[in-house]
Parts: sequence; structure tokens; C-alpha cells
Amino acid sequence: MRKDVQVTGGLRALLGKRVTLFCVNYIYTGELIEVNSDCALLSQPAIVYETGPLRTQKWKDAQNLPGNWYVQLNSIESFGVLK
Repeated sequence: MRKDVQVTGGLRALLGKRVTLFCVNYIYTGELIEVNSDCALLSQPAIVYETGPLRTQKWKDAQNLPGNWYVQLNSIESFGVLK
């Protein structure tokens, strides 16, 4: 049985920040503007095809997506503020 829990930490704690979502198949980055029970919504999103060194300010190859982008929470393996 699925249970929705109100969470104040975790991903919701990063609302309004530019985040990086390491997912099962891809890496997404963008400003986190919404988190609901199923999805995270990114504004100014990009899909990262090649990271380059993680300590640098820019991705080696990140392609902008055409508008706000939803990412399924169940595909996210890790997340944080990276670049």
C-alpha cells in the first residue's frame, strides 16, 4: 500500500535551487520548482550527456530541453546541488 508522507527535507529542501538529478538512465539539471508525490519539475532544464570534471562550473555536454521538464521520482538515484 502506498502512503504519502509530508517531507520537509530531502528533495523538497532544494526547491528554488539549481539541482542535478542522477537518474536510472540520464542526468538532468535545472531549477527545482515543484515536487509532488510522483514527480519533480525542473525549470530551465537540461539533459547532461557528458559531465566533464565534477568540480568545474560547466557541464562538458548538456543539452537544453524545450521547456519545463518533469522527472519521475522513482527513477532518481541521487540528487543535489552540483553545478
